[in-house]
Amino acid sequence: MKTPAWADRAVSVALGALGLALFLGAWQVIGQARLAGATWPPLTDVLAFLGDESRRPLFERAMGATLRAIALGYGGGWAAGLALAMAGHVIAPMRPGIDRLAAVVHSIPSIALGPLLIVFLSREGTPAAIAGINVFFVIYVAATSGLGSASAAHRDIFLALGSSRGRRLLHLELPASVPAIASGMRLAVPATVIGVIIGEWFGAPRGLGLLIVNAMQNFQIPLLWSAVLLAALTSLVLYTAMTLLERAAYARYR
Repeated sequence: MKTPAWADRAVSVALGALGLALFLGAWQVIGQARLAGATWPPLTDVLAFLGDESRRPLFERAMGATLRAIALGYGGGWAAGLALAMAGHVIAPMRPGIDRLAAVVHSIPSIALGPLLIVFLSREGTPAAIAGINVFFVIYVAATSGLGSASAAHRDIFLALGSSRGRRLLHLELPASVPAIASGMRLAVPATVIGVIIGEWFGAPRGLGLLIVNAMQNFQIPLLWSAVLLAALTSLVLYTAMTLLERAAYARYR
């Protein structure tokens, strides 16, 4: 007898919650017992540091700057990746060149792009720019794959009806690519957060990445772990939201 879908989903959620609980429990035990030394504080100490009212403005400013950079980088990278994927799909001779460009840009380490972006943009714009470059490649690959996923039978029907190239793209190929693009959007979330954090290391005026660097340089262990925890939670929340969007896209377009 086949297991209902809701039961499989409930088991998956329960296992995920169990894994998270074990991780948090291990964090607390290792920190409380000082198994990793003074550089690994207990989870309760980190949460108490985060909950301190006197430090709330500091974390709010850092979170606000990081979230703005994430939004700009994610949106810009998504738009650029989708636009170039559509251009390569519609104008076939452009496809090899765009593929090579995307591969070359993706092969350059983000840490090497930072100084160049500071020169051409600014310290404030570098985090969003690095995040956008990371997102661009993921979305480009996903959109390119999705645009070619429409069935040959559907293409033949559109051709038989005399539809234009633009109409086929708008009414057939783009809808067929929505699940693949949604999967790419989910996978691009961690790349966005990592790109912003790295970009903030290059001297951004504020952000979680700046807090991490300052905490490391001044050996402020609670501040370091608090900033890392906020960055991880931000990535996890956004990843969960994109996962729900992906499921909705698959339910609607598959």
